[in-house]
Amino acid sequence: MKFMRSFAQGAAVAACAALTAAPAAAESWRGWNIHPEGYPNTVAMDLFAKEVADKTGGRIKLTMYHSGVLGSQPDAIEQVRSGALAIGNFNLGPMGPIVPMANVVSLPFVFNDVPHMHRVMDGAVGDFFSAEMAKKGLVALAWYDSGARSLYNSKRPIKTPKDVVGMKIRVMNNDIFVKMIAALGGNATPMAFSEVYQSLSTGVIDGAENNYPSYESTGHFEVAGFYSITEHLIIPECVCIAKSVWDKLSDADKKIVREAARNSAKKQRELWAERSKKSFDLVVSKGAKVNTVTDKKPFQDAMKVVYDDFFKTMPEAKAVVEKIRAVK
Repeated sequence: MKFMRSFAQGAAVAACAALTAAPAAAESWRGWNIHPEGYPNTVAMDLFAKEVADKTGGRIKLTMYHSGVLGSQPDAIEQVRSGALAIGNFNLGPMGPIVPMANVVSLPFVFNDVPHMHRVMDGAVGDFFSAEMAKKGLVALAWYDSGARSLYNSKRPIKTPKDVVGMKIRVMNNDIFVKMIAALGGNATPMAFSEVYQSLSTGVIDGAENNYPSYESTGHFEVAGFYSITEHLIIPECVCIAKSVWDKLSDADKKIVREAARNSAKKQRELWAERSKKSFDLVVSKGAKVNTVTDKKPFQDAMKVVYDDFFKTMPEAKAVVEKIRAVK
């Protein structure tokens, strides 16, 4: 009996040791990205996938699907929330219906400039947004750049809010952006991005707002030759992982995945800055008239009504805005 007990104990110890030594099960993840091959986000997401695979010895294999082939952004957000997709690169603009607090970053002039946005999102405020998103099934691992949006039109340079008065300006379908243009005296026209070029060329609208790469790559500079640097919207993007996937990872793998995402964000920001400069140079060489709004205060002051309306529906957001503005 004593021999049998010793044998059983030895077998149990050996079994435990075998379990401890066994490698973690391999994971096959799918990731979503709306951008095409060669785009800064696409290059960065591929680097993220490679680093995760390399540093886990191939245990975690992330296959990225670019150009939105797995569905629209709202669909992909839901797929990541449910765990059907493991990873997504999302703009925070469409995140508002799911994570209401995310609407804060869609407020005009909430960030001073792009470097300020980086400092905010890389710090405690970014952690706060990630925690809010985690409540809805998404964990933000890192923050990407999507540039600063400025106004462009076919009529004249915009230097003060008075220059916007009466203009028909295309905006994304969001009440905040509609109110933003109205506060400047313009007429906001929500429409699909694919319709903007034709609408500009036929005079259905006078202008729109977007970043340099979008202004250039769509050819909008051909039919709206005045680009005025207002930088009124600076909306970050996230590299998000499904919370259900994240919660299953070991602490060691969480560290690998988060560091890989943050490394990819550094690369994405570098590539985005290069792409923006290239787009700027191209539109100027093609004859676009670019002016910098040196005094943004009149534009910012005009946004008071937008903020007041927003805080009426979400008073708790006021403290978050204050924290953003406190970051130097």
